[in-house]
Amino acid sequence: MQLVIVTGMSGAGKSRVIDSLEDIGFFCVDNMTPKLIPTFVRLLNDSAEVREKVAIVADVRLGGSFSHLFSALEELKTMECEYKVLFVDADNEVILRRYQETRRKHPLLKFDTSKPLVEILMQEREMLKDARNIADYVIDSSYLSMAQLKERVATLFFEDVARTMKITVLSFGFKYGAPKDSDLVFDVRCLPNPFYVPELKNQTGLDQPVYDYVMSFDEAKNLEPKLTDLVTYLVPLYISEGKSQLTISVGCTGGKHRSVVFAEIIYNAIKEKGFKVSVSHRDINR
Repeated sequence: MQLVIVTGMSGAGKSRVIDSLEDIGFFCVDNMTPKLIPTFVRLLNDSAEVREKVAIVADVRLGGSFSHLFSALEELKTMECEYKVLFVDADNEVILRRYQETRRKHPLLKFDTSKPLVEILMQEREMLKDARNIADYVIDSSYLSMAQLKERVATLFFEDVARTMKITVLSFGFKYGAPKDSDLVFDVRCLPNPFYVPELKNQTGLDQPVYDYVMSFDEAKNLEPKLTDLVTYLVPLYISEGKSQLTISVGCTGGKHRSVVFAEIIYNAIKEKGFKVSVSHRDINR
């Protein structure tokens, strides 16, 4: 059985993650008391109905009982039950905005109504810091669209959980903020900018004229082999270290031209080496 324990910040998008997991065949249970997780897994194993993919959400909605998550995970190990922990995160500013837009109440407010939401979020981060530290995967949804979040989940879990690292190459615009979950960040703002060429301004790095323009300069031609050599050298080292997820981010000013070109170049270089990799362009449509 493929078992995923989903946790993370309230308002970070766990519900959307669960929807995405259900779309790829997971049987999902939301808001389960951690103490019940081992018992629930035993029942699934003894059931005549086979559940090959199962996801369980446990978070601070449970209050103090959330702290039992770690003992539950230890019990799963004694049962020789393999699992992965997925932590869903987002910037505090983004979470605050989401709560303001939806007018929903943070779950911890039912335990303490005297604190402002900013303090509640800090309290929640403190409660969850150990869970984040042990997570096999971390998804920062701050700047991800629903489609991008769904793609990220599918990249991680669509196939059987393999012993290989999941690699994501992401282009972004520095003007919209650097991705928080990046392991490697490359800044290509040093290259000539197609934005200032009128006929290229409204195109993207996925369009051949933009690619041709960016790669027509010696700076880009010299940078390409250096970046691809570095990345393809590092990937096996991360795998041998036991890293399960690697996010390589490439940024330019707006995230539409130069970063897209080089994200595609890096993606293709990694793919040619036979590694499991996906590419996403966070700000290409802004």
